[in-house]
Amino acid sequence: MGKIRNSVRAIFLIAALAGATLCQAQKKTFRQELTLGPSFGVSLSSVSFSPRVPTQMKMGFNGGVTARWITERNLGLQAEVNYTQNGWQEKFESAPQYTYKRTINYIELPFLTHIYFGNKRVRFIFNLGPKIGYMLSESTDSNLNGENPNPNRPDEQHSLGVQKRFDWGLCGGPGLEIRTGIGSFLVEGRYYYALGDIFNSRKGDPFPKSSNQVISAKVTYLLPNLLRK
Repeated sequence: MGKIRNSVRAIFLIAALAGATLCQAQKKTFRQELTLGPSFGVSLSSVSFSPRVPTQMKMGFNGGVTARWITERNLGLQAEVNYTQNGWQEKFESAPQYTYKRTINYIELPFLTHIYFGNKRVRFIFNLGPKIGYMLSESTDSNLNGENPNPNRPDEQHSLGVQKRFDWGLCGGPGLEIRTGIGSFLVEGRYYYALGDIFNSRKGDPFPKSSNQVISAKVTYLLPNLLRK
């Protein structure tokens, strides 16, 4: 029994020493990263209404500046300042000659947790976190001329301007990063679910719910590590 106990102690001691050595090696090889760069892409957006308004995805542009700080292995923080075109396009199945599109332009600030896995050259990434936005302007493209092609569906949204400029919600999605000597190139998809509404939702207002829903894809270029010595 004594020999067995000594053997077990020796195994635990060797494991502890190996773990400590590995941790020290990781600390020596890991370097924090601070990077900055531009991004651009496209958005497919809609608005979820209650009562329901039949809509389809509307295409728009998004672009901005990304700052990323990798604080530890496989984990970091990412902040962005973006300009994006959201809104919605309505479907008139019984009267396809009619069109109605609303474009809502936002300045937005996502604050994200950045998770990554991979090697020195290729990484799989996932960003997730809250996002806030502020409406800058809006415009309408329509040939309704005040008509309602389907009296069984709401039409108050056509005459209402955006009443809540401040927008907020959650966003996230996966991506791929290619790391080179001149910087990193990222391709990313993202989904945004708004927790706020674009119209007033008090008792007596026409829409208890009117929230943005956005699917986006973008390409980002990040400069080499700004903390590099």
